[in-house]
Amino acid sequence: MIITKRLAAGACALLAVLAGGIAPAAAGEPPSKDSPKVELVLDVSGSMRARDIDGQSRMAVAQQAFDEVIDGLPQGVRLGIRTLGSDYPGDDKTVGCKDTKQLYPVGQVDRTEAKTAVATLRPTGWTPIGLALRGAAQDLGTGDGTRRVVLITDGEDDCSPPDPCDVARELAANGTHLTIDTLGLAHDDKTREQLECIAAATGGTYTSVRHKEELSGRLKQLVRRSKDPDDATPRPAQGGNDCPSAPEIGKGVFTDREKFGEHRWYRVKVKPGQELRAAASVAADREVDRDYGVLVRAVGDNGQELVRGSDAGSGRTDVLASGLRYPVGKAKKGGDNQDRTVCLEVSNSFSAPPSVKRDPGLPVELAVDLVKAPSNPSDLAAFGLGRGWILLLVLGGTGLIGGLLWGWLARWRVAIWREN
Repeated sequence: MIITKRLAAGACALLAVLAGGIAPAAAGEPPSKDSPKVELVLDVSGSMRARDIDGQSRMAVAQQAFDEVIDGLPQGVRLGIRTLGSDYPGDDKTVGCKDTKQLYPVGQVDRTEAKTAVATLRPTGWTPIGLALRGAAQDLGTGDGTRRVVLITDGEDDCSPPDPCDVARELAANGTHLTIDTLGLAHDDKTREQLECIAAATGGTYTSVRHKEELSGRLKQLVRRSKDPDDATPRPAQGGNDCPSAPEIGKGVFTDREKFGEHRWYRVKVKPGQELRAAASVAADREVDRDYGVLVRAVGDNGQELVRGSDAGSGRTDVLASGLRYPVGKAKKGGDNQDRTVCLEVSNSFSAPPSVKRDPGLPVELAVDLVKAPSNPSDLAAFGLGRGWILLLVLGGTGLIGGLLWGWLARWRVAIWREN
């Protein structure tokens, strides 16, 4: 009887252990191998002691924001944390500029462990941003899911080389579609310019933070965006060399890289009754020659140009942009109601001195929108006047009529002169 009771107790204990092991798994499924990955990179250098954000230190505000992000982490997102300047307090720059480490590995988050690790951080050392970005890219690895780095810092890199802008361009040139967003807790021009450069190189965003609510709100927004990107979130797209090989894109904002003088192609499906609106911008993120231009063309699937937009400049600029509109009329009753494929070509005529690096190419941002076409479109493109042969006929007819009218007036003047 005693043995029977012990066996029953052991069986109950075993069931309890198994139930305890199964319950957490059922509560939340682990992220898949293609789920979004985000790494937060936090500056823990000595300047983070400054108490200028709502009466608190920059470090305290960042820790509170991290806690809120960890508590509200969307299911399926793999999160990691990397620090820079968190360990070495000395004056040896060689040692201090190697001070970056992964505080919490990218993966499914144990909230208690992650928050405890962040709580132990104290402002300490140097600011090796470039090295930290390289480490973050390695932490995120590869895969088909979204890969995003969010950098929170209060100052510019004081450890170059490597220059963080060059590192961001290298990561963009690798073609891994890694996006870096930057959040600045300081507001001097040098810090802002460097953080804007890092973000622009990978199609990310820069945000200047002045209050703790701004930091936590923006952090949570960027983490959520990695899982559910909205139409305003830039998404990577690698343009093709011609229309047939171009990737199909839809409504949204897309980022790419374009070499000096290169042409990139993208395909868009436009339904009857819709108007395609496209705007492309090319950023000069390095020294360029004085004369440059940007061209955006819409081409039909038969290779015929539909409409184009262009802009040009001379002198130093940061961004040059152009756009176009192309409406597709509603299908008549019994007519062809199929979607129309429109190819967008984005090209630039930038050039640069021989000393300027060519790789990676210049940052390109392509915004595409599909709206209801006007019932009585006034665009020339709506009537096909953007096509060369129709335009030629219009110009030829105008010239013929003008010539006949001028000739008749000339003969009338001569006749009047002879009569008088």
